[in-house]
Amino acid sequence: MSDDGGAGMLDSNPQMISKDSEGLVKSKQRVADHGEVFTPSWMVEDMLNLVKDESERIDSRFLEPACGSGNFLKVVLSRKLATVEARYGKSDFERRHNALFALMCIYGIELLKDNVEECRETLLIIYSDYLNLDTEDVWVNAARAVLHVNIVEGDALTLTTTEGKPIEFPQWAYLGRGKFQRRDFRYDSLTQPSSIEGSLFEMLEKHYLPNPTKSHPQMTVEEIA
Repeated sequence: MSDDGGAGMLDSNPQMISKDSEGLVKSKQRVADHGEVFTPSWMVEDMLNLVKDESERIDSRFLEPACGSGNFLKVVLSRKLATVEARYGKSDFERRHNALFALMCIYGIELLKDNVEECRETLLIIYSDYLNLDTEDVWVNAARAVLHVNIVEGDALTLTTTEGKPIEFPQWAYLGRGKFQRRDFRYDSLTQPSSIEGSLFEMLEKHYLPNPTKSHPQMTVEEIA
């Protein structure tokens, strides 16, 4: 399901209709079939300003369960990268590693394949432009690998991929000195304790400790790529 779906929104919000130049609707058929109406940029900014500090924190984790083509996630990434620049702009080493870590902390689920691909590409462009990277740079290849597992084609209601398998997400950590850690978890295990409130993976530190499906050895950017 694409972000903020609902065909009724077209009729009930004239402001959204007037801003259709943003591409809020791909086709009337997709609205009818999937309730696909994308969130306009002004609304994305207003909503993220309600959690402004979190949206700008490099290590805060954002999951959009109906991410569409990335209208929310691209703004979150831009805000995180602004923080990276403010903190690490004078160190190319830390700037690059923390930019990748910012990308690692963004997650999405989307039902429609073309939206998944567009979302991944949009986030990759924002990240690559920030670091001024060539298309086949190792940092770009590492980012592609991250987006492949962080932005999932699946159904957030059934918690399964389009192939019917349980959705899994990696928990990434930046350990410093160019080293990253990855542990994979089933999404249903992360949502199981419904009484827990907070961000993705927060319960690992405070409440509930599900077992990872896989723990990876420490990795460099080259190894991730």
